Amino acid sequence: MTVAGRLRPSGHPADRDILRLALPAFLALVAEPLFLLSDAAIVGHLGTPELAGLGIAGAVVQTAVGLCVFLAYGTTASVARRVGAGDVRGALERGVDGVWLAVLIGTVTTVLGVLFAGRLVGLFAPAPLVAGQATTYLRLALLGVVPVLVMLAATGILRGLQDTRTPLVVAVVGNLANIGANLALVYGLHLGIAGSAIGSDLAQLGTAVALVVVVVRGARREGASLRPDLPGLRRAAHAGAALVVRTLTLRASLLVMTYGAATLPRASGGAAAVATHQLAITVWTFLAFTLDAIAIAAQAITGRSLGSGDVATTRAVTARMVQWGLFGGVFTGVGLAAVSPLVGALFTQDPQVRDLLWPVLVVAAVFQPVAGLVFVLDGVLIGAGDGRYLARGGVVVLAVFAPLAWLAVRVGPAATGAGSALVWLWVAFGIGFMGSRGVVLMRRVRGSRWLVTGTG
Repeated sequence: MTVAGRLRPSGHPADRDILRLALPAFLALVAEPLFLLSDAAIVGHLGTPELAGLGIAGAVVQTAVGLCVFLAYGTTASVARRVGAGDVRGALERGVDGVWLAVLIGTVTTVLGVLFAGRLVGLFAPAPLVAGQATTYLRLALLGVVPVLVMLAATGILRGLQDTRTPLVVAVVGNLANIGANLALVYGLHLGIAGSAIGSDLAQLGTAVALVVVVVRGARREGASLRPDLPGLRRAAHAGAALVVRTLTLRASLLVMTYGAATLPRASGGAAAVATHQLAITVWTFLAFTLDAIAIAAQAITGRSLGSGDVATTRAVTARMVQWGLFGGVFTGVGLAAVSPLVGALFTQDPQVRDLLWPVLVVAAVFQPVAGLVFVLDGVLIGAGDGRYLARGGVVVLAVFAPLAWLAVRVGPAATGAGSALVWLWVAFGIGFMGSRGVVLMRRVRGSRWLVTGTG
């Protein structure tokens, strides 16, 4: 029997519950990175400076949004625990607190981001032409932060209520609107990279409104309050603080990657290296969201089962989801390796970017099984509310990965040739980032300190 055959999940009692949540989440999460993929494809055909600018600006926006992912993850866990305890009204009220917190954080982030957009881009030390494109995109894209954060919180509520179908429908419609708006604004009205940012803002606003309408209807049906509650906001912020630290360390690792690519010597690719890295990280993010579908199921199921006090089910379903994650990683890894020579042509006409891209994608493919394991275990611990451990683990991962990334950028070109520098950076990413995360998470799940029951 093949390795994939041994890993393939089948015939387990938990499979139906996992699939019921994971399959719609998978489709919705695939739709989410299509925002990035469609932007990259449309902007990439404008030129290499525009694509490089999108890469830098996208890293900043994704970091700002990524730091607030607790609005989805933390809300899913807290709502699911209440649902497991039979308190649907209380679950919705906790979720509404998360939405109001999203509005508050998003407003502050947008104002500060727009004011300091130029300085944020300058941190990556890009070429002047790339810096201009990045600053233009960043200032406009930041206007969509509030809708994105509201979307995260509302999605977290629905997932906690064990509903992953509604976010799927809304995500698909929103993605189609994003593609249409981008094409119309970038090429129809000839707005260039600015049109891409505006199109995404409009699509994100529509998506957020649709999800909020669904949540409001559910809250009214259960008699839950829709007013902002100060103690509730404080509780939501406190619960999310550890996840912010966890996410900050993970995003810092991705920023280290972007900075490393941006500072590669000209002999290693220059702007082409940044553009290549942007495409590679976009593809990696797409696959990460794909694998993260099981993690979404893990958050909802773990929160619900611990909320009802069922530790045995939590253990059993965790073991099963690990098998699903490993199999998913093997599947996506093989698929990515197979198409890696063809991907570049979808995004750019620059032959240098195409030549640099395919070996980087092969490296990413090798580490996909590790990614599948990591995403599942991360989801389990988030669902358990084990944010403090995840925060500490994130610091350890960053401390391991950052020196390896530095060695890849500074020592790799001298030892093996400038052309392989970006490949070595991605090898460091696979070993130092994904590998160390796997070790940290496996160590925790094998113990029992994360198995805390009740509503939390």
